[in-house]
Amino acid sequence: MPARHNTPTPPGPVAAPPRAGGSTGVILGITLVVGLGGFLFGYDSGVISGALSFVTDDFHLSAGESGLVVSSILVGAMAGALGSGRLADRFGRRSVIIGAAAVFTVGAVLAALSPSVAVLIAARVVLGLGIGIASALVPVFIAEVAPPAARGRLVAVNQLLITIGIVAAYAVGYAFTNSHNWRAMFAIGVVPAVALGVGMLFLPESPRWLISRGREAEARRVLTRIRHAGDVDEELTAIRQVRPDGGVRLRELGKRWMVPALLAGIGLQVLGQATGVNTVIYYAPTIFKHAGLGASAAILATVGIGIVNMVMTAVGMSLVDRIGRRRLLMTGVSVMTLALVALALTLTLSSLSAGTGVVAFVCVAIYIAAVAASLDVVVFIIPSEIYPLRVRGTAMSVTLFSNWGMNFLVSLTFLTLLQALGTAGTFWLYAALCAVLVVFTAKFIPETKGRTLEQIEAELHQRTAA
Repeated sequence: MPARHNTPTPPGPVAAPPRAGGSTGVILGITLVVGLGGFLFGYDSGVISGALSFVTDDFHLSAGESGLVVSSILVGAMAGALGSGRLADRFGRRSVIIGAAAVFTVGAVLAALSPSVAVLIAARVVLGLGIGIASALVPVFIAEVAPPAARGRLVAVNQLLITIGIVAAYAVGYAFTNSHNWRAMFAIGVVPAVALGVGMLFLPESPRWLISRGREAEARRVLTRIRHAGDVDEELTAIRQVRPDGGVRLRELGKRWMVPALLAGIGLQVLGQATGVNTVIYYAPTIFKHAGLGASAAILATVGIGIVNMVMTAVGMSLVDRIGRRRLLMTGVSVMTLALVALALTLTLSSLSAGTGVVAFVCVAIYIAAVAASLDVVVFIIPSEIYPLRVRGTAMSVTLFSNWGMNFLVSLTFLTLLQALGTAGTFWLYAALCAVLVVFTAKFIPETKGRTLEQIEAELHQRTAA
């Protein structure tokens, strides 16, 4: 058992992975309820696209104020991600996710009733807090209840629901376009927020967190509901071997044995955002206009990109437990690299051919398809698997803070890069960063397919002890 303040002793042999059984319906039900946090992530991120023009008209916003309304959610997300991990390690994953549902509800109501732009910005920060908490803890909760053979695709349900939430936000925005009722767009977010909070009241706590707090009888009852009866004792024994001794401290993340996991988890977030994933989503109409499409055609093309994103996420879910996280990531990011190279060439030649707008759309569609089927699927799965139980919530919190921080930085600098490097030059840069991510994956990302969380932790100890 690990000592409280020293480098933990590597755990002994870990039992073979339990079968992907138990009550499949119960596990899927848990995943879908918790995954409402992902849906809210997508909805509250995407709803501003339909609401912003009407908000701008009602409050007579300047360009700077409009930018604050949009970007304030990222500030809240950084704070939510950073603060949620230690709370989850102390009070439980379930309790903090219930808290996140309350935060989402308050944020949606506050946004819908905002009497001024200042209040709306504050409401967006509150919604961001909920998004940050959900982004850090929903994958952890699902990973800790899922059987190893299905863990990848079950955690990826979170990403699928994020994309569905974004599409739902677009649909709601379209439905209220004629009435200009941006307040209703925000208010609808109350429905899934309340559903998440109520649903979580009926779910059990993560059995791994229960064991970490010495509540083994409760953990056994949970595992009995979600595993084959013959696998419960083996899984309890495996979890006990990595049970934390004493409280979690932030300085644990600086221990030598944690470095490989943190390098893989944080590096994936930073480089994943640096490849331009979110800028292509945020600024797709701008990109298509630069490539020669008209305004209406650019918006229609953006809707098509959203559909590609959702469909290919489902494709990635079907592959992640079959071919593995690492192979899926390397293949997908390689395709992303080639698509961005083709896009950069297309944008360079856009003044020479009237058909380059269509080619640009195809390049972006291929890029988004590759992102959705690979990077976006594994970006939450891998860190939810590779961190040891004793610091899993805290480490996931720091990791997702790096994701949101890099998201904010890349989004903030995109238009500046366009001015400094030109549209083509900006995408040449993103293509180069994609190539860096391929190399990083090959060198630092471990394969976790089919292993129990305890086996992954044992291998982390063994690698650092060697």
